[in-house]
Amino acid sequence: MTLSQREPWTGRQIRTGLWIGLVLLLGLIQYAGRASSGTPDRNALYLYSTAVGGAIAYAIIALAVLAIAGFNRGLLCARRPATSWLRALGLAALLLIGIYIAVSVLDQFLHGGKEQGLTPTAWEPSHAGAYAANFLVVAVMAPIVEELTYRGLGLTLLARLGHWPSIIAIGCIFAFDHGLVQAFPELALFGAALAWLRLRVQSVYPGMLLHGTFNGIALIVAVAT
Repeated sequence: MTLSQREPWTGRQIRTGLWIGLVLLLGLIQYAGRASSGTPDRNALYLYSTAVGGAIAYAIIALAVLAIAGFNRGLLCARRPATSWLRALGLAALLLIGIYIAVSVLDQFLHGGKEQGLTPTAWEPSHAGAYAANFLVVAVMAPIVEELTYRGLGLTLLARLGHWPSIIAIGCIFAFDHGLVQAFPELALFGAALAWLRLRVQSVYPGMLLHGTFNGIALIVAVAT
């Protein structure tokens, strides 16, 4: 039995309430921002200010999540996979392929990528430095913080709902926190798939690698095509 499973129910209720409050706030901020400013500038990733703002936001979220978890690695599921690393990474690679196929099919009808509107329309070498800085935020920092938030602490706290209900709930909450409408099904599928992986391998680390790879490929493809 893990430390998180032995935690008194009252303590878990407090943590769950704080976590739900945090993710609801994040989602409301995103939707409010979309409603007031619309689709982001497609050249936003060519600005250093975007990287700085994103890094600060993720740092604040990470501190909030760590504080709610009491810096307990067990609650965050920040441990090596229960299976071998080779098997965990192999499973993550297969899941990544499946996610790409599913999201590609859904995007033909939902146009979620267009709604998100972050990737530039063409490569501009003069802004390579800013793009690299944003790449680090989107492909490294974001996956680490988001996996700890949703598949780490969130999935641990919602585990009492049951296996599949917790997976679906995390997928929907993850999608909600991106503040998108058309892309909601794609993001929910992505978040649920990562939740399934975390439960399967009992670690957030393979999901971080999958998430980072997915984001990184998207950023590279955006300026290479």
